[in-house]
Amino acid sequence: MNAVLRKDADQIIRESIAAVLPDEAVRRTLKDYQPGAGKTLLVAAGKAAWQMAKAAVDTLGSVDGGVVVTKYEHVMGEIPGVACFEAGHPVPDENSFSATKKALELVEDLTADDTVIFLLSGGGSALFELPRIPGAELQDITRQLLASGADIVEMNTIRKRLSAVKGGRFALACAPAKVLSIVLSDILGDPLDMIASGPAYPDSSTCAEAKAIAAKYGLKLSSEAAALLEEETPKTLTNVETHINGSVRELCAAAAVSAEKLGYEPVFLTDQLCCEAREAGSFLASILKSHAASGKSLAFIAGGETVVHLTGKGLGGRNQELALAAAPGIAGLPGAAVFSVGSDGTDGPTDAAGGYADGETEAALNAQGLSVFDVLKNNDAYHALEKVGGLVVTGPTGTNVNDVAVALLRAE
Repeated sequence: MNAVLRKDADQIIRESIAAVLPDEAVRRTLKDYQPGAGKTLLVAAGKAAWQMAKAAVDTLGSVDGGVVVTKYEHVMGEIPGVACFEAGHPVPDENSFSATKKALELVEDLTADDTVIFLLSGGGSALFELPRIPGAELQDITRQLLASGADIVEMNTIRKRLSAVKGGRFALACAPAKVLSIVLSDILGDPLDMIASGPAYPDSSTCAEAKAIAAKYGLKLSSEAAALLEEETPKTLTNVETHINGSVRELCAAAAVSAEKLGYEPVFLTDQLCCEAREAGSFLASILKSHAASGKSLAFIAGGETVVHLTGKGLGGRNQELALAAAPGIAGLPGAAVFSVGSDGTDGPTDAAGGYADGETEAALNAQGLSVFDVLKNNDAYHALEKVGGLVVTGPTGTNVNDVAVALLRAE
């Protein structure tokens, strides 16, 4: 492993994630908040829910009750007046359902004088859920979608029709109370009806689109679930005010600033990356090969959310697959590295945020009898990168604004 490149990668990762932590943005949105005559309640859902809720309560001083639903091991302490729950992600579990029920109970029988501060971040689709079908079937449908390679918009178009809180239904449950929604976006282009399946935003997707997605991926649905795809979601909501306080574009910009401080010339490629993870890795490697003789130190930056088609039974995530897939293309190339991380600190069902590969990675794997092709075929990037020091581990970060991938070329 190239120690200099790895050190640069770790610094870029650390500084870019720090720049998109939600605390300051939540404080900025709430600093001029004036409570109404009624209650101020707080509901937070998503991977960054605890961090956002803590910032909100610190800013407001207190709330009249609250519920936080976040991923396992993401609650970092007590928040006065707020009940914190941990639940399943990316597949919802019974804890997701029971915690969401608590949130719905909290907002029962509110008046027009009351306000619900709703803090939403990525991961909310699994964490904030009360299904309209048996929980086991919802879990099965979620697994089918994850394995199919469906993108996040397609997944949410299906899931919001099977839910009692998605697709604007949570805001309806709060009515006539006002809902002040603060959103940390984890979807390309920041479509508010798709982030965590839009619990407090009118739904723009249609029944026809949902049925087409189900047909496209051959989803196995019960007659009950199929019937729910025929039910239209709320198209207007009059009690919601929404603020976006973070996105992948800001993550990419922060990565560029960090890279520039280290002497690289940043080149912004896209904040809409949405192809296969292994294709993205191969493409970034190709870019580095094209510029290898330039004599410049360059950092090519791409943000977004790639997808993985499961063909094996190994362990990994899209960011780890992206990095590993770049390894053959940059093998033997001095000063070249590719890394990719999830801003929330988790990548797939692993404890890693992502992966790192440089010009020495493939040779190191081959020396241990491993083939990049075979590892990717088995979707086992985690164990392969673990053997060669290529895992990126940050722990939960408290934010979630998609992923950033960087291809570094350091002039010798």
